[in-house]
Amino acid sequence: NQLYPFMNYLQKNSGWYFTKKALPYWCVLVLDCAIVALCGLLAFYLEYGGLFVVNHFLPISFGLVCCLPLFAISFHLFHTYQGIIRYSSYVDLFRIAKASIVGGVFSYLLGRLVGFLVDDAIILFPDVHSLLIMVGISTSGIWVVRMMVKASFEVYRTDNAIPVAIYGTKAGGISLANSIKSVKEKQFILRAFISDGREMAGSYLMGQRVYLNTSGLAQTLKENGVQGVLVSPLKTELLRKNQTMVDELIRADLKIFIMPAAEEWDGKSNLSFTQLHEIEIEDLLPRDKIEVDMEAIGTMLTGKCILITGAAGSIGSEISQQVAQFAPSELVLIDQAETPMHNVRLFMQKHHSQLKVWTVVGSITNEKLMEQIFAEHQPDYVFHAAAYKHVPMMEDNPAVAVQNNIYGTRVIADLAVKYHTKKFVMISTDKAVNPTNVMGCSKRICEIYCQSLNQAIVEGKVKGITQFVTTRFGNVLGSNGSVIPLFKKQIHEGGPVTVTHPDIIRYFMLIPEACKLVLEAGTMGKGGEIFVFDMGEPVRIVDLAQRMITLSHAQNVKIEFTGLREGEKLYEEVLNDKEDSIPTIHPKIMVAKVREYDYAVACANEERLLEASNTFDDMAIVQVMKEIVPEYKSMASKYNVLDK
Repeated sequence: NQLYPFMNYLQKNSGWYFTKKALPYWCVLVLDCAIVALCGLLAFYLEYGGLFVVNHFLPISFGLVCCLPLFAISFHLFHTYQGIIRYSSYVDLFRIAKASIVGGVFSYLLGRLVGFLVDDAIILFPDVHSLLIMVGISTSGIWVVRMMVKASFEVYRTDNAIPVAIYGTKAGGISLANSIKSVKEKQFILRAFISDGREMAGSYLMGQRVYLNTSGLAQTLKENGVQGVLVSPLKTELLRKNQTMVDELIRADLKIFIMPAAEEWDGKSNLSFTQLHEIEIEDLLPRDKIEVDMEAIGTMLTGKCILITGAAGSIGSEISQQVAQFAPSELVLIDQAETPMHNVRLFMQKHHSQLKVWTVVGSITNEKLMEQIFAEHQPDYVFHAAAYKHVPMMEDNPAVAVQNNIYGTRVIADLAVKYHTKKFVMISTDKAVNPTNVMGCSKRICEIYCQSLNQAIVEGKVKGITQFVTTRFGNVLGSNGSVIPLFKKQIHEGGPVTVTHPDIIRYFMLIPEACKLVLEAGTMGKGGEIFVFDMGEPVRIVDLAQRMITLSHAQNVKIEFTGLREGEKLYEEVLNDKEDSIPTIHPKIMVAKVREYDYAVACANEERLLEASNTFDDMAIVQVMKEIVPEYKSMASKYNVLDK
């Protein structure tokens, strides 16, 4: 800290240098040689005294001038002057030391040679002791000049940089510290470290003090000029669980930078601060690390034709990206949303240009188009993510929910059997458990059809080889219809943030993690299973909203309760009351034990429901749905009268 006034002075009085990209190489070489010459005079002074130097100034100067070309050659051999001074590193300093030693050796040999030919009174070369002093002092002098320029330039280029503390004092923290120090354009200035270990408290690391992670830490950092905290990936889980620390840092108006939740660090490779982003609500939700058997997934998908419906949606597009990494022989992507599908197409062309990717704009209810696709591509695996999912929209449009979700699923499922697809993985929802809305009930009927069709194949009632697997999970962060984008928009507009009920809770999972579990379930499924994902701890939506307001540093943004929407539950379930679950080899995936339906009955129910949907009579349609799924009880809906 004592150097800052000097550095500021140097900055103000050396603008001529900072206006250039860098000093020319020859200027650096001349500067280094001048330092060597001055240090040579100093070596003679220290060895023989000032009177000797004065009396023999010309012979000494002549001898040093003869040595300078040798040092210049040595500097050239080790490339000491060809780097940019302000970016000097320890490697550069080591090269300078080697070059100085070699230059000293050359000078000693030249002195011995000249000593045989010329009177010492004419030319005075440094002896061994003088050369050692000269090499040592000149090396240090060149080092000091480089470090002063480097430090001065760092002060000059960090006017807009954020002073930060790094949470973590081991590999991750050190790697981050090296990263922010090594870049040309400074975005962060290291001011402190934070440690959970008491043994580190009060010590210094890389020249900066280490503070213990205790109550009052945020205020201490604030008083020392810190404006942000970079979190080592090795500390991410601890931070996520330590809500008190997060709240304290946010209240102190300290920015928090963290590794995105969907990314990982192996603990060995170089870590860059550019991999961090300012913390978002997704980073703070309680979750455990998801591990999947990537080798088994790769074995299943590599070299196979994969068909994905709803490929432009939040879940379908992520599954498409993950599947593409396993080099399928073909990737057939289907969605009726043209613009999002075009975006998927551009992504695939950019990141997976080597793959055969077919992007089809069309509805899964278009049986002729779907049959043409199945006949042409003969998919080995189908991931069925297409569905209308917005609860209020489907509550108002039950006919569309039946025709798209239920009939569309039947079209794709039947074609999968007809064209010998090996496995059909359907994406369902926790809203299918004890459904309280049209959307949830439509997905439960889809589950019933797929499970009964699988059983019919096993029993030989239907000829086919397809294994049907269903996956259920709750809300995924950032998906279409998620509350988080809505809350962000409302906060940006100054509020209010609308929450339907103070006690409403939801389960959340990240899109990439949910899709990994879908692929894992597809790998382990043998047919007929309904896989349920462990969604972790439920989150109160009002707490989620409050945390987002705090993170955004927004002022005077209020939370407004609007009342439950039609068909909306307070508490979402994962398993039916009459259902049980059994574990699998994956700790985050379970198998639901559900009531089974006969395939003939399931087909008859679907025909009856499709016929009702063609009347577009909302009450008549929902009445049939309730007959098929007796546990469907409407919540805060006009269809409540049908439950009496």
